[in-house]
Amino acid sequence: MAKCSFCGKKIEIGTGKMFVLKSGVVKYFCSNKCEKNWKMNRNPKKIKWTESYRENK
Repeated sequence: MAKCSFCGKKIEIGTGKMFVLKSGVVKYFCSNKCEKNWKMNRNPKKIKWTESYRENK
């Protein structure tokens, strides 16, 4: 199982999306919502529904 690179949610095998950057870094996303927020350069620590927000609170 992988973790979503944006929200931190566990992704089941066969679901989600894998995004590979030119630098070779692999990003995993559980939904289009997470992928679009990452592409808009949003900080997951400032978004209430992510795990990193709950950890820093």
